[in-house]
Parts: sequence; C-alpha cells; structure tokens
Amino acid sequence: MAAVPTGKVFLVGAGPGDAGLLTIKGQQYLVEADVVVYDRLINPALLEYAPAGAARIFVGKAPGHHALTQEEINELLIDCARQGKLVVRLKGGDPFVFGRGGEEALALKNAGIPYEVIPGVTAAIAVPAYAGIPVTHRGLASTVAFITGNEDPAREGSAINWEGLAAAVDTLVFLMGMANLTPIVSRLLACGRSPATPIALIRWGTRAEQETLVATLADIEGKAQAAGFSNPAIIVAGRVVELRPTLAWLESKPLFGRRIVITRPRDQAAGMARRLTDLGAEVLVFPAIAIEPPADWSPLDTALAGIDNCDWLIFTSANGVRYFFQRWREKQLDIRVLAGIKIAAIGPATARALDERGLRPDWQPPEYVAEAVAAGLGPQLAGQRVLLPRAAIARPFLAADLRRQGVMVTEVAVYRTTARAGDATLLQELLAAGRIAAITFTSPSTVRSLLELLGKEALTLMRDVNVFCIGPITAAAAREAGLAVTAAAAEYTETGLIQAIMDYYTGRKTGEKN
Repeated sequence: MAAVPTGKVFLVGAGPGDAGLLTIKGQQYLVEADVVVYDRLINPALLEYAPAGAARIFVGKAPGHHALTQEEINELLIDCARQGKLVVRLKGGDPFVFGRGGEEALALKNAGIPYEVIPGVTAAIAVPAYAGIPVTHRGLASTVAFITGNEDPAREGSAINWEGLAAAVDTLVFLMGMANLTPIVSRLLACGRSPATPIALIRWGTRAEQETLVATLADIEGKAQAAGFSNPAIIVAGRVVELRPTLAWLESKPLFGRRIVITRPRDQAAGMARRLTDLGAEVLVFPAIAIEPPADWSPLDTALAGIDNCDWLIFTSANGVRYFFQRWREKQLDIRVLAGIKIAAIGPATARALDERGLRPDWQPPEYVAEAVAAGLGPQLAGQRVLLPRAAIARPFLAADLRRQGVMVTEVAVYRTTARAGDATLLQELLAAGRIAAITFTSPSTVRSLLELLGKEALTLMRDVNVFCIGPITAAAAREAGLAVTAAAAEYTETGLIQAIMDYYTGRKTGEKN
C-alpha cells in the first residue's frame, strides 16, 4: 500500500499590517502555498501573493466571536498537511509574540507534521516605530517589556508582575489593550508609575487608518474616550513617547492616510506601487486585466516574413514592444533586418522598452496619444508601408487616419488584454467600508474590467472614491461608464498619473470632480 503523502506547515509572521513588512522568506512560501490559513488582522493584500488556485481559509478571532476555536485551527492545519498540502498559516505580527504560534507548533509536533516557523515583524516594535516612537533610546529607555493587553489587571492571580513592570521597565508596550485601558492605567499608577508618564495609543498602526493619541497616565482615559479610540491598538507608556513630535516620519508624507488601488497588471504595477508607497500611501494592487499573447500568432508571423518591405514600425505601447520581440526571438529572426526600417514610439515607457532591446525610436510625438502620431507623422508617410503592432482590441483611429492620408498600414495583434478572473470580494468590502481613497486607471480596459468585476453595485461602491486616469482617452472611458473623474494626468505617463494624485491631495491644483 502506497504511503500517504505528508505536506508541511509554515507558521508565517505577516507583520503588523503594512504589506511591505512581510519577510522575503514569508513571501517565498506564500507564493507556493496550496492552502493559506489567515487571521483577522493581516493585510488582505497579502493573499494576492498566493496562487490563484490556493484555498484561502479565514480563521480570524474578534472580541466575542471566533471563526474557529484554537483547537479547531490546530486540527485544520493537521488535516490539510495530511492531505499532502503545503500550508501557510499566515499570522499577524510574529507567530511567537502573543500569536499563539507556540500552541500551533506543539500541536503539529505532537501530530508528527513537519513545520517551520518564519518570524515576522512584531507590532510591538513596528507600530510605535511608524508613529515615530522608538521603544528604546539612549538616555531615555534601556529596557522594554511587551505585555498582553487582554488580561484584566484587576483580576486576582494575575500572571503579570505589575510591581516589577511599573518600577523597573522603562518602556511598556501593551498589545490589544484598549478594552482594559482603565484597569491598566490604574494598576500602573497604584504600583508607583508617575501620573506624568507619557503614553501613546496607536490604532491600526502601519496601515492607512493609523491614528495616534498622546497623553499622560493622568489624562489618557478621558482623551481616549473623547476620541472614541478602540482596538486594534498598541499602548506605549514611557519617556520614549516624548520623541514622537520630532520623529513622526510617516504622517509627514503627502499621501499618508490614503489607500490607493492600482488596477494595471501586477507585473507592471511594482514601480508605481513603490513610488506611491514612498509618498506615504498604502497601495493595493488589484489587477483588473491580464496581458497575454494573441490567440493566433499567424498574422504577425506573416507580417514578420515580409518585414523587409516595411518603411516604418509604429509601437503604441510597451506591451506591443514586449510581445513583438518575444515572437521575434521565437522565430529566431536577425535584428539586423530592421536596419533600414524607421521606428516610432508613443510615450517614454514605449521608448524605454525599445531602448532595452538596443533600439532608439526615430520619432516620438509631443503628446502621447494616437491623434498626435497621425497629425505629426502621418503627412510624412504618404505612400509608405507601415507595420502597426497593437493590442487585439485597440482604438481604430490611428490606422484609419493614416490610411486616409495615403499610408499603407498593416495592423497586427501582438497581445490581448483579458479581464481578471477571480474574486473581487476584498475590494468590494473595502469600498463598502469607505476604506479606499482612490483608484487609478491606466487604460480603458482597466475601467471596463474593474466595473465588471465589482458587479451591478460598482458605481455605488465607487461613488465617494477619487478616480485618477492616465490620460484623456482613459478618462473618457471612465466618464462614459458613469464614473466621476477626479483628475487626468497632464502628461500621459505613470509619472504624470502620480503627479496628478499628488496635485489633488496637496491642493496644488484645483481637483474638483468633473
């Protein structure tokens, strides 16, 4: 009888909320997972790293409600591993810092299931850091303690040495302690901590919703009540809180507090996501489309066979360049064939894609739209032969207008855009909760596909969301679909789109919806 395959469980720390704080090793196993078992407070964007076919199982715990008990979670991990699956148990913060990771590891060990622990960035350090509070600092704090905030300090037989903490530890960090704020403060004061001790409450630390409230032990309760402060929050008590006015780096960024959605394909979103993150935004990459090869290469193959008869190649996008030369390599063609052919490129991204292949465009339009090519280059091409590699579904204007001017145009599809397949539940929930500030669109297809994914309630869900478009063609598609466009980039590039977002949120230009 064949042996039953045994999988493996990875207890992965997801970090405190900022998706960028997931470790490289954690991501490595997440992208290979068959099953992801995840907690309530992880950034849901991390689930996008898992393969499309991976099972995603929510086991979150909220006050008064647990999706599964801890014992049921343990059994779930064991059962999935016994099916031969690679299981990622994605836990907020670090698995072994108030994460009950030790209990899960013991259960796996006792069941004979192979496992590994991949530490994560604990909220106890990262959340204060994002609020400009180092938990240790020379001259202010040489000791720090991490304390559960879930134990009621008023109960008898406390496992916490309150007298020792109050007297001997410089910085006290309580995790998830807002429900017990009053007894925590009372116990610290009763054990000798000064009423003037600075204290900070940090809610949703490292996320777009991050809020920080600073007071002293003497008045924090009243201020917290007035502000409606609640979990998930970290409580930091100690003189290091005094450094916050000087070291609060995140709030100084121009896009702090805003969650921005990028709808372009994931492999094209990294640069834009990084730049928006550097400006303080929390970025959710939610590809509305995928870029794929054409269903049939034969039209391009025919064009390539006679390419030495062409006078011009006109590339309208970086994707066009990518797939054109992908097929060029597959056909084992010699690049020297292009020696007598001139090349035009719309936009700097397209020009960069050519440059990466050792080619420089002979002509670029001053404005990055087809109309500018037809107006600027068309009159020079009468009677000449042009090959136009493009998307399978593209605006017909350029080819039609060039033909009107006497140009012999051959259009070939070198790639196609397909609507994202999958679940839009995460984005729908964030939109419904008002937790999305802005959505960016980089093509008409991203507009159409996202609205289709969101379903019949799409326009309602996006009613209060700022919409930013890369240029007038995309903006026109958004308006035609019923969206109010906040701004379109003046320069029709990724850089121009980011600048439009910055201008709107910093008030440099009028940004009323139109």
